[in-house]
Amino acid sequence: MREALDLAHASIGATEPNPRVGCVIVSADGSRVLGRGRTQPAGQAHAEIMALRDAAAQGHDVRGATVYVTLEPCAHHGRTGPCCDALIAAGIGKVVASVVDPNPLVAGQGFERLRGAGIAVETGPGEDETREINIGFFSRMQRKLPWVRLKIAASLDGKTALDNGISQWITSPEARQDGHAWRARASAVLTGIGTVLEDNPRLNVRDLREVPVQRQPFAIIVDSKLETPSDANMFIAARPLVIYTASSDAARRAVLEGKGATIALMPGPGGKVDLAAMMRDLAAREVNELHVEAGHKLNGSLLREGLVDELLVYLAPKLLGRGCDMASLGPFAQLAEALPLQLHSVLQVGPDLRVVARVINPVSQP
Repeated sequence: MREALDLAHASIGATEPNPRVGCVIVSADGSRVLGRGRTQPAGQAHAEIMALRDAAAQGHDVRGATVYVTLEPCAHHGRTGPCCDALIAAGIGKVVASVVDPNPLVAGQGFERLRGAGIAVETGPGEDETREINIGFFSRMQRKLPWVRLKIAASLDGKTALDNGISQWITSPEARQDGHAWRARASAVLTGIGTVLEDNPRLNVRDLREVPVQRQPFAIIVDSKLETPSDANMFIAARPLVIYTASSDAARRAVLEGKGATIALMPGPGGKVDLAAMMRDLAAREVNELHVEAGHKLNGSLLREGLVDELLVYLAPKLLGRGCDMASLGPFAQLAEALPLQLHSVLQVGPDLRVVARVINPVSQP
């Protein structure tokens, strides 16, 4: 199972919107590995099929073998056929899986079909790690919401820019490279119109050094008044761009759609985008993990509405004094009003500190 989990890790950034799954087939006596596989990009083979193909390519007979897989084999026809049927047809003797698939189309049916065919099924090993690897998939299936990760680069005193707006670069090249790896694992990258107008970012995955970029997350702009310039760097060929707005300006909409953007009208109170409705819509668009790189105003709005699950914060060992805060929150009258977080991991990246902190019970986390 350890090797299967490593294979699942290797699928991060490649399988969206499908879960990241690893599979290892072992001989009945446990003495030999017969085949290995991991989930391929959407529409291609799942981990179990890849492992069966690997075993066949090596001339191995898998009848009576044990399959170690990090997620319940699927039991429905989606972009591919049911993996449980392929395992039954191959004559597998036992399946050890980390956890039940949270997809309602599977949700125990794969195990039921395997047992019905006389295949022994065991669950549990590697469950916690499988959930972490697929935290966005579990979130979308169980909450109908993406897992929202808010990325911030700041000084040690929590400033993301100087008073004059200068922010490049507070953190180191090593931190920026690490940030691109987090972008790469997301289904989509979101920013606000303020960041688009001030910084004109691309927000694509670039700096992975020698690791090839397997796919680009699609881009999202929260733009209540449809102010996105038609020549913004966010328009990248072949990368989908969705602009959420509260504006019904048909002329502006036509211009942006002419550039290839999808316009999603989602008005909320005060002429702003309904952020909660946007999150539900993103889940319907099969977004598992949403990576947010925005300014302090949108950061604050998302946090106040309980729409952030996790903060990914890079802290540079420097003090900026007066400047822009991480998020527009407060002012609070009591310490008890502070947003509670739980540290998930702390790691030094180059000269900087990377802190991953999770919001405590934002919206019934998976």
